[in-house]
Amino acid sequence: MDKVDTAMETSREGLRTLWLSLGILGLTSVIQLVVVALSGSVALLGDTIHNAADAMTAVPLGIAFVLGRRAANRRYTYGYGRAEDLAGVAIVLTIAASSALAAYEAVDRLLNPRDITHLWAVAAAAVAGFLGNEWVARYRIRTGRRIGSAALVADGLHARTDGFTSLAVLLGAGGAALGWRAADPLIGLVITAAILMVLRDAAREVYRRLMDCVDPALIDAAETALRAVDGVRGVGQVRMRWIGHTLRAEADIVVDSRLTVVHAHALAVAAEHALIHAVPRLTAATVHTDHTSDGTDPHAALAHHAPA
Repeated sequence: MDKVDTAMETSREGLRTLWLSLGILGLTSVIQLVVVALSGSVALLGDTIHNAADAMTAVPLGIAFVLGRRAANRRYTYGYGRAEDLAGVAIVLTIAASSALAAYEAVDRLLNPRDITHLWAVAAAAVAGFLGNEWVARYRIRTGRRIGSAALVADGLHARTDGFTSLAVLLGAGGAALGWRAADPLIGLVITAAILMVLRDAAREVYRRLMDCVDPALIDAAETALRAVDGVRGVGQVRMRWIGHTLRAEADIVVDSRLTVVHAHALAVAAEHALIHAVPRLTAATVHTDHTSDGTDPHAALAHHAPA
């Protein structure tokens, strides 16, 4: 019951992070959009597009967190936690689209140069963009790592790069102030390159989650916990996967062949509890018990269940 309560709390924490981020980035985007209309800065336009896209990624993530609260049923027997992985895919596609739009605007301005005005406002908007994005990035990454949400971490990394690209807009404004007309669109291309770097990192994070990748240190911790259970004579294969921002595990253990079914079951329950307490964000585990043929060699029993 404690693990279920914790899972619900992590969903609430994730939603709170998303709505606060949406508010901050939404306000930042509105401010920057006003300055874009006044100045005509394509570098600031690219930054505004990215900030707005980053704010809107809160929508699929919010839907995923709400879906993740739904109980498992006979059709979705593991629940709806995988919705977060789908949200991660949506975030990656959003980053890709924003990079393409920023690149198009920058190239168009290089081919059709135009002076920008209100440089002081462009500089102020760039600073506002950096401050808003850095606050959101730290908040999202910290929350995402605490609750185990790869999609939220990816979104935080996205916001962090947006912050640094906002600072790059200052360079474009400085170049324009010195009379270099190409400075603004060139910075727009630099921003596009930075967005592509974030796209790579976010795509890798989401890909690993979709492929059931886990940190090997978690497997080590699980094996250590199982071996420490009194009565466990050997540990076989341990498997884990993320479902949303919680983990599920399966493990094989060897017990004494002379144990009764009741005692073997009690040992499996003890092993399950040890796993749940030893591995962060693990909410459920299935433990399979096997026994040695002569009560002495645990490796012989495990060999029967080793993958071919």
